Amino acid sequence: AAKMEIDLGNLAKGLHTGDSVAINGVCLTATSISNNQAEFEMIGETLKKTNLGMIKPGDKVNIERSLKVGERMEGHFVLGHIDGTGKIVKIEKLPKEIKFWIELSKDLARFVVKKGSITVDGISLTLVDVIKNKISISIIPHTMKITNLGSKKIGDKVNIETDILGKYTISKN
Repeated sequence: AAKMEIDLGNLAKGLHTGDSVAINGVCLTATSISNNQAEFEMIGETLKKTNLGMIKPGDKVNIERSLKVGERMEGHFVLGHIDGTGKIVKIEKLPKEIKFWIELSKDLARFVVKKGSITVDGISLTLVDVIKNKISISIIPHTMKITNLGSKKIGDKVNIETDILGKYTISKN
């Protein structure tokens, strides 16, 4: 197993060993906590299916604490169970948005639909376009500023979690 230590800042408040935290959309268990630093262990499957093994010290990551029962939920159901990675193949800077084109494996692409939901590095988003195994997402400047998408470039891998409702629908047919 590999280990990763992350400074959670204010998100560490009230965090206990054994609590779940999503890092780039990957649900991980905090194995130790000291001040604002949390340590996480990752098994081989996690390293194989996600971009966590590529993270270097100083890289920006998306961090989200688990939703508590009774809290307001926005977006779509995100479980933190990554289906695989996609590769950024094009970034279009438009007047009020940035459009990312991401190439998916054929296996992942079968679970996406135009205007459907997808999670990219833990960010709940709406698909703009789906063309064969390529998808596009449009990002507003605020999201670019508060997530790691602002530091992404062509060729980078991003974690993809497809919509659970789509997976259930396909698995029942």
